Amino acid sequence: MTVIEVADLVKTYDDRIAVDGISFGVDEGEVVAVLGPNGAGKTTTVEILEGHRAATSGSVQVLGCDPAEAGAEFRERIGVVLQTTGIELQLSAHEALTVYASAYARPRPPDELLELVGLTDSRDQRVRDLSGGQLRRLDLALGLVGDPDLLFLDEPTTGFDPAARRKSWALVEGLAGLGKTVLLTTHYLDEAQQLADRVLVLRAGVIVAEGTPDQLLAGTDQQTRIGFRLPAAEGSVEELFGDVGGEVRGRNGQVEIRTDSPTADLARVCGWAAQRGIELENLTVSEPSLEDIYLELVGETGRDTAEDQVQA
Repeated sequence: MTVIEVADLVKTYDDRIAVDGISFGVDEGEVVAVLGPNGAGKTTTVEILEGHRAATSGSVQVLGCDPAEAGAEFRERIGVVLQTTGIELQLSAHEALTVYASAYARPRPPDELLELVGLTDSRDQRVRDLSGGQLRRLDLALGLVGDPDLLFLDEPTTGFDPAARRKSWALVEGLAGLGKTVLLTTHYLDEAQQLADRVLVLRAGVIVAEGTPDQLLAGTDQQTRIGFRLPAAEGSVEELFGDVGGEVRGRNGQVEIRTDSPTADLARVCGWAAQRGIELENLTVSEPSLEDIYLELVGETGRDTAEDQVQA
């Protein structure tokens, strides 16, 4: 079942184009990450899908209806987690969830949500006294209070420590396992790589890449990197490693070899070190990541968009 269907979506502000004819779909149970630099059109696109902005032209269907014209039934079926929210500071975490739950016909119990996001111990703590990470977890709980079929997550783990981020990732994965659909915007590329079934990369209002993380990685010409620190007084990088198959870079004793033949080149480097009884410090072998692909896709300076102007 298709939950989101977008065809030739255009959004302009005066004579400026924020979204320039994009098309994509999201199926039930998918986690789709929308990536792109500031001004790429992410915020405008998501706000149109949520029903907070009207499209200039094109077709948008979310849960079977046009979100710009949808009513209360549509609102019951979506959850939105914004980057910042305006929760009454005097309320406790439990009270805030209770207030929000009263707006829904079939809300999830507040105590269940607190346990889900790891705030059970902060149940009676006032919002004003919560840490940044705790507030973000409460935001996530508020987005889930109506038990939505479709959840919009805007930078959901900003301010989280590594442990809290991992717990939130497990929560999102659990929602997808229950058949919920998630549209995620994030600047954490490892988060997108971990969570997303599919990735959309926007730049200057258009989709410049779409696919699973593995598909995007498979389509790159970026090479495996072998890195290590060269001991002092061992000679120049070019003299020592000129016979490796990849590109050799060296600076301040740190060597990086970019290669399409990592096994053979790693064997040469390790053989050279073993013959001399040398331990190579900081020896690493790394494959291209989604972050590498993303930077390659959006690295060029795009044209200004209306979203730049609106957010300025």
